Amino acid sequence: MIETTISDISEHIGEQVKLSGWAYNFRSSGKIFFLQLRDGTGRIQAVYVKNDLTDEQWDRLQDINIESSIRVIGTVKQDDRSPTGFELGGMDIEIINLSKDDYPISKKEHGPDFLLDNRHLWLRSNKQWAIQKIRNTIIQSTYEYMNDNGFIKFDSPILTPSACEGTTELFEVEYFDSGNAYLSQSGQLYLEAGIMSLRRCFDFGPVFRAEKSKTRRHLTEFWMMDAEAAFVGHDENIKIQEELIIKIVKDVLEKNSDELKALERDVEPLKKVKAPFIRLTYKDAITKLQELGSDIGDSDDLGADDETMLTKEYEKPIFIERYPAEVKAFYMKRDPENPALVLNNDLLAPEGYGEIIGGSEREDNYDELLERIKEDGLPLEEFQWYLDLRRYGSVQHSGFGYGLERIVTWICGIHHLRETIPFPRMINRKTP
Repeated sequence: MIETTISDISEHIGEQVKLSGWAYNFRSSGKIFFLQLRDGTGRIQAVYVKNDLTDEQWDRLQDINIESSIRVIGTVKQDDRSPTGFELGGMDIEIINLSKDDYPISKKEHGPDFLLDNRHLWLRSNKQWAIQKIRNTIIQSTYEYMNDNGFIKFDSPILTPSACEGTTELFEVEYFDSGNAYLSQSGQLYLEAGIMSLRRCFDFGPVFRAEKSKTRRHLTEFWMMDAEAAFVGHDENIKIQEELIIKIVKDVLEKNSDELKALERDVEPLKKVKAPFIRLTYKDAITKLQELGSDIGDSDDLGADDETMLTKEYEKPIFIERYPAEVKAFYMKRDPENPALVLNNDLLAPEGYGEIIGGSEREDNYDELLERIKEDGLPLEEFQWYLDLRRYGSVQHSGFGYGLERIVTWICGIHHLRETIPFPRMINRKTP
């Protein structure tokens, strides 16, 4: 008897195997029992014929209820009618643990609040399984790209003494007898210290925003990858971002075809994610939006509706660069050709999904950075260490950060970020 998993079932056609998993559905005609099994690697149907089983074996099948944990024993058969291409000719079944009650999530429609209240169980559904598998591929693809391009993993602190971007939308934590600390909104500033040692580095972890927003694009706790690179300017920074996104999409298309099918994702738009991406200046983007009917002003930051409108006009991701300095963070390098602008970019995903990356060349001049900190009214003493990076051996450098959940949402073709993280935290939800 071969003990295997559903993902490896194609290697055992004609052989008897044992699969361990959970019964996610079943039906019986009285003489034939159809059992749908999932094991975390895939899904398969086992077909049991009453006349081929003992009375005891048949009775065990009747005891099963939804989400009971079981071991299925049967012969692997090729079946082109099956979504997986295979099924099992059932021979026996072992019950590991019977579900104690009726499973609360059924085939009927459930509202989002009910599903989120039962998120610990909702994760077992085929759609949620597929999303988490794709999320994992995106993470692994990111690590591969970073490792292959000289970026060293660098762990930034989660507790910080001040806000990275000078915002007030942070969670405060009482920090012993030394006042308050804050849950980090980005590891960027610490990565800038790291590159002076390692040249290129990145971090990957949870960040927190106390923004009181309930839109489909916002979470209170989410995961970000931040990257910084010494001796890299604005244009090369954009090139790195483009290469990373192309690799991520390519890897998902190659490794997650079953999951994309489970999500009913139209993959044709993803196949168009190839270099070069669309590249617009902020000014050109504003002009385009105004032509499309947006009421955005000439110096306004792009809102979610603007991003959606713009990304529905193009089939590829869009780099929007050189924003007005007044709407961007203090650490961004001014454009030498027009100091009213900064050398930054946002990367917008197509199909209406909006911003997935924000990046810029960083201000490397001590005096200029000091002036920016003062202009923004930031506490100078808390940024002295950051100024030290410019005081001792400053170099041209650039970086960017991506929101993992936003990338997962776009690639999976789903509507709301809350489905892309195992246990979403939002303004009105911190359970389960």
